[in-house]
Amino acid sequence: MIKNVGSTDKVLRIVVGIVLVALAFLKLGGISSAGGIVAVVAGAVLILTAVVNFCPIYRIFGLRTFKLPE
Repeated sequence: MIKNVGSTDKVLRIVVGIVLVALAFLKLGGISSAGGIVAVVAGAVLILTAVVNFCPIYRIFGLRTFKLPE
């Protein structure tokens, strides 16, 4: 896997991912509701893609926020 998630993108993904997971448990009833499940899954995917520095959707569309060393 070639890195395609840059540092700013990574921070935003982690923050939004944490907010979605927190929202799911604090406002949407956790994983006992459809909205809670969607929020937890979306948050987990954002956090995971930030941790591994790779987003498959970016790969499909040829996007990259990671700066390659010169």
